[in-house]
Amino acid sequence: MLEYLESLPLVDHHCHGVRDRDLGRAAFEESLTEAASAGPPGVSMFDTQVGFALRRWCPPVLGLEAHAEPDAYLARRAELGAAQVNARFLAAAGLDALYVDTGHTPEALLGPPELGRLAGADAREIVRLEAVAEEVAAGGATAAGFADEVRSRLGARTAAGGVVGAKSIAAYRAGLELSGPRPSDAEVTGAAGRLMLAAEQGGTGPRVCEEILHRFLVWCAVDAGLPVQFHVGYGDVDADLRRGDPLLLIELLRAMDPSPALLLHNYPFHRHAGYLAQVLPNVYVDAGLATHNLGHRAPALIAELLELAPFGKVLYSSDAFGLAELYHLGALLFRHGLAGFLAGGVEDGAWTAADAERVAGLIASGNARRVYGR
Repeated sequence: MLEYLESLPLVDHHCHGVRDRDLGRAAFEESLTEAASAGPPGVSMFDTQVGFALRRWCPPVLGLEAHAEPDAYLARRAELGAAQVNARFLAAAGLDALYVDTGHTPEALLGPPELGRLAGADAREIVRLEAVAEEVAAGGATAAGFADEVRSRLGARTAAGGVVGAKSIAAYRAGLELSGPRPSDAEVTGAAGRLMLAAEQGGTGPRVCEEILHRFLVWCAVDAGLPVQFHVGYGDVDADLRRGDPLLLIELLRAMDPSPALLLHNYPFHRHAGYLAQVLPNVYVDAGLATHNLGHRAPALIAELLELAPFGKVLYSSDAFGLAELYHLGALLFRHGLAGFLAGGVEDGAWTAADAERVAGLIASGNARRVYGR
């Protein structure tokens, strides 16, 4: 089963750019965690599930033995240089397509064209909705004209081609308890005014954090014909995990039907996400960011996601960011976890080998192609 899955190119339906520069040890370790820093002195991110997974699976791609010591690995990485490292790991991921969230760029990152070239894959953009709204608010629009300008910009980017979906980060800002109805024009105008006033008084850029605006942006994407991704659960330190349970989204998910809603990452709420994928016709799920972070435990995560989620509604994503290694690790750990799950079912007589291969094809790429129309 693993050999068969390794032969299948993946559609990575949610990922990010990577750094095109060499990294010292401190910067590299910080890239292995969702925390604001790698931790206090004496604590190494190499001593984590993702750290050990990286040492097991990444050194051979750079010509080293598995389990190379961190200093030896980083020395080899520096010897090859960022361009060669990125090329090797993007190619090793075995991707047929990647859909890149371009809305989070704390520093210069390789974008969809460069990532697609390195991976030898079709690369498309996922528009981060809050980034569009914040650009409009910072660009001189009035509160009364805010809604129309957001719709116009989102429509123009969609019509230009290359955009296959949109993403909401409401989980980071307002939590996922978003109500279902479209907000009225008056509600959006009022919220836009408050957004602009807060930015003016605070002397900072606009930051969308009001439920009305997050909900408005989701409906803008629906009206533009775009599948909508939602960050769910596990994320960086800005995420309030108490408000990141996808069950809180159920009212909006119902209202969005039949427009596709894609729940990203989901850990530790992946069983809740699997339930929603079962009971709501427009909901799809992945294990995303958590797969490489759980390392050796990734198979347990994948098996639990697949307890209730229909196999035709599970997608692959890496949520790779910053390090090209995460593209490779995400793909490899996902293939291993899914292969073990499917092979175990064949051995137990739960399904046939032919069924297992068909399901593998759906999850590897078929489901994503159906949802995104690619």
